[in-house]
Amino acid sequence: MARLTIDRVSKSFEAFRALADVSLEVADGELMAVLGASGCGKTTLLRQIAGFDRVDSGRILIGDTVVSSESYHMPPEQRRIGIVFQSYALWPHMTVAENVAYGLTVAGVKEPERTRRVHAALTLVELDGFGERKPALLSGGQRQRVALARCLVTEPSLVLLDEPLANLDYKLREELREELPRIFAASGAIFVYATTDPAEALLLGGNTATLFKGRITQFGPTAQVYRRPDDLVTAHVFSDPPLNTIAGFKSGLMVTLDTGVNMRATGAFATVPDGRYTVAFRAHHLALEPPVEDPIAIPAVVSVAEITGSESFIHLDAGEHRFVAQVPGVRRLEPGSAVTIYPDPKHLFVFDEAGRLRAAELARVA
Repeated sequence: MARLTIDRVSKSFEAFRALADVSLEVADGELMAVLGASGCGKTTLLRQIAGFDRVDSGRILIGDTVVSSESYHMPPEQRRIGIVFQSYALWPHMTVAENVAYGLTVAGVKEPERTRRVHAALTLVELDGFGERKPALLSGGQRQRVALARCLVTEPSLVLLDEPLANLDYKLREELREELPRIFAASGAIFVYATTDPAEALLLGGNTATLFKGRITQFGPTAQVYRRPDDLVTAHVFSDPPLNTIAGFKSGLMVTLDTGVNMRATGAFATVPDGRYTVAFRAHHLALEPPVEDPIAIPAVVSVAEITGSESFIHLDAGEHRFVAQVPGVRRLEPGSAVTIYPDPKHLFVFDEAGRLRAAELARVA
């Protein structure tokens, strides 16, 4: 049984520390999403696993075999790892089948085994019948499927994907996102999938490691990390649009927010002692209409309204605070217009002054 173990791995480039004491473990057949903003260390981590760079300290094991340490470095070609990048990197003069078979050809795999495996890989990514086409005749999504088939055809025990959908347009990205969990499950390999998109991590399922400035802030089942982030940093990483936050002080049965608004200390606030906290809520839990129970009304001014068709993103100013509301439908609000916004009291996170999660109303957190 294969297993990926990353044990206290660190990597620096001159004075810049790209990874700091990263430890993770992924079991055979599991998917791990590495979620973080650009520059957080995702690609660096994948390069350490692939063997493109040497670790400064720590160890990486595939199964029980140490493939990287301070004193030993197994070359990439010996690690049985498949890699898919943002770019398809297909040979334009070769057919789809020839592109997929390239690694097998280099490895000396003979016919008819090579043909069998190419056919199986193309069937897995739903491109059966496309083998004789050239890449120029394929859509972007189909080309990325070819790149994935080329990776899987070598039957790697571990597959690394570095933001493989980032260069696709929205429709193609959504189409392939829906297919990836099925492809991953059918292959049986370990998948490590780097992404900047929280929605992508949620769709893929499995486990998620949130990465911030080279450090793992949290690791666990994806839905759990999303619903109950250990700290404010993780909550920010796992929120798009950006997480809304506002400080407040609890005293007895009341909480006074920094906008001057008072709210009852119910729900998430009911179990925490008096003191200063940061209240956080995601954009789709900020409404322009009051909830049925315990409304928290915050006067605000519209900065800009972005309409995408099925939903609108309303950017708002409340004093020195900036908020984003993600609301359904078309909401044409003029910049400068006064509105009242309502955080859903059933979907609040409460963080202490050190940024640790102290309470969350989990009845319907989503």
